Amino acid sequence: MQTPPTASFGLTFDYLCPFARNANEHVVAALQGGAPWQVDFVPFSLSQAHAGDDDVAVWDRPDPDRQSGLLALAVATSVRALAPERFLAAHLQLFALRHDLGRDLRDTDELAGALQRAELDPAPLLARARDEGLAEVAASHTRMVTQHDVWGVPTFIGSRRAVFVRILDRPQGDTERATHRIGRVVQLLEDEAELHEFKQVDLPR
Repeated sequence: MQTPPTASFGLTFDYLCPFARNANEHVVAALQGGAPWQVDFVPFSLSQAHAGDDDVAVWDRPDPDRQSGLLALAVATSVRALAPERFLAAHLQLFALRHDLGRDLRDTDELAGALQRAELDPAPLLARARDEGLAEVAASHTRMVTQHDVWGVPTFIGSRRAVFVRILDRPQGDTERATHRIGRVVQLLEDEAELHEFKQVDLPR
């Protein structure tokens, strides 16, 4: 396989979304396989994206822990702040919690279990998530909306534009395939600015 080009890009995620799970798993697999990319994993709240214009922001409500997906995002930002070397492991475990195990992302015991499976102490991470973590999610989400008009996940953020991309499969441990797939996305992101929309109308059978 050709060596993928060096690239820097952002990738939005919310643990609620299976397509975000697919894209983020591919990127993580590629990075673990040695892809020379600088990736900013950007939390983006689908609960806030689906809120009405006149609704109170999900992170400003009296019960932000109970807003779907929000606490898990805040936990992820706390892992990145306190234990960045374990972020990719925790990232995968939080996606697995929702999509492989079918558990509730609002359940702190379940979140703690995911963190333990990523070899992390959950107590300081959960404590930070409810304060600084929520503030960081709010700032990240707002930045994506105001700077790039992001409305969903997964969105790849390049130097020239932001592009929503759905990947239908999971890497299943195949780092070469993951690197090739994400490399093609990044190339389109940076090199094909005139290609505005490319959407398959007949889904694979």
